[in-house]
Amino acid sequence: MAAGETVVVFTIYATRKLLDRVKQPVEDPVSPPTSLFGNWYATVLFWKPQIALFVNEATLLPVLVALAPAATLGRRFPDQLRVVLDAHGIAPNVIDHEITAMGQARYAKTANRSVVGIMNEFAYLGDLHRHDPRVADLEAVALEISRTPCGPLDKRHGSPDRELHALLNGPTPG
Repeated sequence: MAAGETVVVFTIYATRKLLDRVKQPVEDPVSPPTSLFGNWYATVLFWKPQIALFVNEATLLPVLVALAPAATLGRRFPDQLRVVLDAHGIAPNVIDHEITAMGQARYAKTANRSVVGIMNEFAYLGDLHRHDPRVADLEAVALEISRTPCGPLDKRHGSPDRELHALLNGPTPG
């Protein structure tokens, strides 16, 4: 990196279970995010195959990613985020801007207990949805979970899908 060059980063606040699997350095203190969405929280779901559940700190938007290979999870996450944002009807230029702004993933220990609580609820709901024959893949499970009303969003837009659209100043779905 050249002198004066800005490092483009986002932080994955990971549970101990996930940190044990990704085997990446844990940073403290963490740099401020350079993307609109900001930081993400993540944990491992012991499904067959194992899955990483990501939840955005600002919108509570869930994204599910195959865990294996765990060492590359941070590099693969933006690609799955792109798929989920597209499924939510976000404009391609907005998606491209966000993915570019995310840059390199850094790992830290979880710091927001409210988001960790939401992750636990989403893990439970995800397990229910993945057994529904109408839900075909991880993207569809994430879309179903994103429609769930969440207490922390109660005074704002109510559910992660609506919070996502509000953040991006787009129309609120359904």
